[in-house]
Amino acid sequence: MRTPQDLPRTPGDLLLPAEPEAFPLLPSRTALIVVDMQNAYASKDGYLDKAGFDLSGAQSVIGNVTRLVAAARLLGITLVWFQNGWDPEGLEAGGPGSPNHWKSNALRLMRERPELAGSLITKGGWDYQLVPQMQRAEGDILIQKPRYGGFSGTALEPMLRSRGIRDLLFCGVATNVCVESTLREAFHREFWPVLVEDACWQGGPRFVHDATVFNVRSFLGWVTTTERVLALAA
Repeated sequence: MRTPQDLPRTPGDLLLPAEPEAFPLLPSRTALIVVDMQNAYASKDGYLDKAGFDLSGAQSVIGNVTRLVAAARLLGITLVWFQNGWDPEGLEAGGPGSPNHWKSNALRLMRERPELAGSLITKGGWDYQLVPQMQRAEGDILIQKPRYGGFSGTALEPMLRSRGIRDLLFCGVATNVCVESTLREAFHREFWPVLVEDACWQGGPRFVHDATVFNVRSFLGWVTTTERVLALAA
């Protein structure tokens, strides 16, 4: 691991233990990005459960994300909540002319099972809602996004820039899809991304999660854990 001196620091920075080096974190310029912690992705009878994905790892991640949110509030870190999905008519999903129409497993499942039409990750429905443990507070930013990436078709970037936010902590679902998609976009827009790897859930083979961790650590940002962030708020 490299030394903290490798990264530029400003007065008031807290040193967050991370890989490949400790990360200088200033709460006032930091946001915690909570990605798609919705019933669809993390609850029994949600979209992923109906699609046959393994939900066994969801509860531990819900617990870690809940603790991260509490720590962020103590530290004065901005909270950003993502909700992924579409309008009841599916207009925001793009239609057959969009690759999203063909690659979204939720959209495909609704086509294959017409009785599910308009129910999976659809605005206004239970599937779309945040899981009960996730409580948005006044002043938190809510981003409703129609694609995997949080910058696509949303006002995320100006909302962050206007608040002077540079550093982004990432947690949520799914590690290699919506989390990694948004983290990659953030890196290319000159934000500084930190993946809280044990507060992200894959819902598939472990090696897929590990591949994202490797990519972030090696090329796209920094990797830390829930306990390391909590220690800053202790």
